[in-house]
Amino acid sequence: MSAPVTVSITRTIAPGHSDEMLAWIRAGSALATRFDGFLGSGWVRPSTQSEEWHMLYRFADEQSLATWEASPQREWWLGAAQGLVGESSVERRTGIEGWFDPPATYDVEDLRPPAPAPPRWKQATVIFLVFYPLSVLANWIAGHLIADWALPLRVLAVVLVMTPVMTYVALPWVTQRMEWWLRR
Repeated sequence: MSAPVTVSITRTIAPGHSDEMLAWIRAGSALATRFDGFLGSGWVRPSTQSEEWHMLYRFADEQSLATWEASPQREWWLGAAQGLVGESSVERRTGIEGWFDPPATYDVEDLRPPAPAPPRWKQATVIFLVFYPLSVLANWIAGHLIADWALPLRVLAVVLVMTPVMTYVALPWVTQRMEWWLRR
């Protein structure tokens, strides 16, 4: 059994066309209600002057969503907004993650240009700040627990422990706290 799927789309509109956008959204929702598995839709704007609209629609499963997305009705509806509405990001989620649960699946198609990566020297600095103390600690522990192992096996054991710790715990934690410096 497939889980419900929520699609979140950030759309932008031409300035001064809020009424047309609202009518267009309502028309799309009215069309989608005719499809099996449609669970609802909604929208929100950061402010009444915003040209950015965040739209959500939800289907009971992937198959119902695929039927809607491949339909001529949806194609007509999207075509009706040519020149008025732009799309900057699309996210698909299953379950109600984003509110309570971690994602069961999570796909994002961001149509905006990606933010540039931090300079390599900053990346190297952050990696060093994490890697050096963990490496000292891991080697100190290995020196006490497996000191009699041959050097290649001892290094292998340390690397096998350090790799997931660095990848899944230490680097994400430090990177999040250093984001202000990395992206400055």
